[in-house]
Amino acid sequence: MGVISRWGTTLGVLDRANHRSSHDGVIPKGGGIGILAAFLLAASLSPLSPLFWLSVGFISFLSLYADRKEITPRIRLPLQLIGSLGLLMGLFYWQGRDWPAYLLIPLFAIFITGTANYYNFMDGINGIAGITGIVISGLIVLFGVLSGVSDSLLMLAGCMGFACLGFLPFNLPKARVFMGDVGSVLLGFVYGGLVVALSRSLNDFFVLCSFLFPFYADELTTEYVRLRDGENLLKPHRRHVYQLLANEMGIDHWKVSVGYGVLQAVVGVGALMIRGYGTVTVAGFLGAWFIGFWGFGSWVRSRTEALSRKEFFGQD
Repeated sequence: MGVISRWGTTLGVLDRANHRSSHDGVIPKGGGIGILAAFLLAASLSPLSPLFWLSVGFISFLSLYADRKEITPRIRLPLQLIGSLGLLMGLFYWQGRDWPAYLLIPLFAIFITGTANYYNFMDGINGIAGITGIVISGLIVLFGVLSGVSDSLLMLAGCMGFACLGFLPFNLPKARVFMGDVGSVLLGFVYGGLVVALSRSLNDFFVLCSFLFPFYADELTTEYVRLRDGENLLKPHRRHVYQLLANEMGIDHWKVSVGYGVLQAVVGVGALMIRGYGTVTVAGFLGAWFIGFWGFGSWVRSRTEALSRKEFFGQD
């Protein structure tokens, strides 16, 4: 991370502020290279199938290229899906899953690709991606300890969490370097892969998905609002709830990021606590939180629209 912070200009990985940015000036990005290095080291030393970590490495290097030069969604998404397929094939082979599980690979590939992009889209203010990565790591390790799952997967999750912890001082409270696609897409891919790897039932899947609840909730509600307003979902924007809180409402980045992390931990721990009551109970719990987030997001959007009207008409 320190290398990217000092030599970002030479490496050509820079983020120049524009009308969609939540920062000012020019800041190096690609700090996620450190997270990638930690992942590759941990994965290569584990008994995981090489196809698993090579697939994630391929996606990460693709993302690093995207940090230097824009790649259109028409090219990026198919390549990400290919990477997801490779990850799943390696994972299922290593776990020795029966052949019916392989029939679900296309659906899981879409889930992993979507999660990776959601994580990337939500990485828009200082600290939010790093804090989320730390909380996810802790929740997955807790889930694994309670479930008695593979130490290799827990080691990988813990390694990613410590890598995010090492990144935070460079990004919070004031950013000296951004994580970039190479970091955020990587975290989303690994998290999605761990969800699939650790799920032994639909109940497990719901519980594990709850660990990224704020990102899923913000992205899904924002997509609905943009579709309702006739916007192209493939075009960049600044309409996420976290962006409105940090930009239009002027709340410090670190406060928003910590708030999302606290919500993530509360929902994740809550899902773990009621896990034994069955899938319907967990789904209802998450549905209630989603409705609550929807209501909060609607209030934020109404509030920011009112502030914009006051500013436009010059009212006090």
